Amino acid sequence: MGWQFAVSTLGMPGLPVREAARIARAHGCAGLELRVHPDEEVHLGLSGAATDAVRSLLDGEGLALSCLAGYAKVAAPGADRPVVDELRALIALAHRIGAPAIRVFPGGDGNARPRIAAVLEDLRDAGVRLLVETHDSHPTGAAARSLVAGFGAPELAAVLWDAVHPWRAGEEPAVTKEVLGPYLGYFQVKDVASRQSPTPVPPGEGAVPLGECGELLRSWSGWVSLEWEKAWYPDLAPVDVPLRAAAAWYARYLTPPG
Repeated sequence: MGWQFAVSTLGMPGLPVREAARIARAHGCAGLELRVHPDEEVHLGLSGAATDAVRSLLDGEGLALSCLAGYAKVAAPGADRPVVDELRALIALAHRIGAPAIRVFPGGDGNARPRIAAVLEDLRDAGVRLLVETHDSHPTGAAARSLVAGFGAPELAAVLWDAVHPWRAGEEPAVTKEVLGPYLGYFQVKDVASRQSPTPVPPGEGAVPLGECGELLRSWSGWVSLEWEKAWYPDLAPVDVPLRAAAAWYARYLTPPG
């Protein structure tokens, strides 16, 4: 399928899905990454009718759902059951709303294996893929891969490569791409001013080697999505600003080498 371009609603906090979809379409996106959060229109516990309405709305706009960005922490300390329950709720929501994947976080030094193992059949039955983001306790590709590789089923449990976190942790893009191998399931394009500064800047205006990422990913097939962290940094520019830059980056590296 090659690359497909999406944008996360993290950059549009509180905006109705209908408006987010129009912004995505205006910038040439093929998909929308929906943040699943109590502050948003799409959240765990959303009624079946409301879920179906969102799916119908996106179908009508000609947009696919690239991913549901959830907040479950598969390696969080503590009991397994609350994590497994949250994962199952995300999987069920993804299945009904038509999302092919759910994004989750590592979240600590707990044992992720039994939690992921407990939902593998749920994932298989729903046709949904679990993506552990390179984030927090497991920021590198190598660390995130260690949480999912033991299952030997990258079609069910893989890694979301956030462009910033592995690089800030000292893992260069070529290493991230190599260690992930078949476990690379999704790529989030984003940028920051330096390894010392987590504040987002529009893609291409910071220090993250996005050109190298683009070259490495030319022959890869999957979703690439802009994540603009305006929900956490409210003073950031509106999402249109980084989305224009991300769309230009996407167009530059879309064509496979030949």
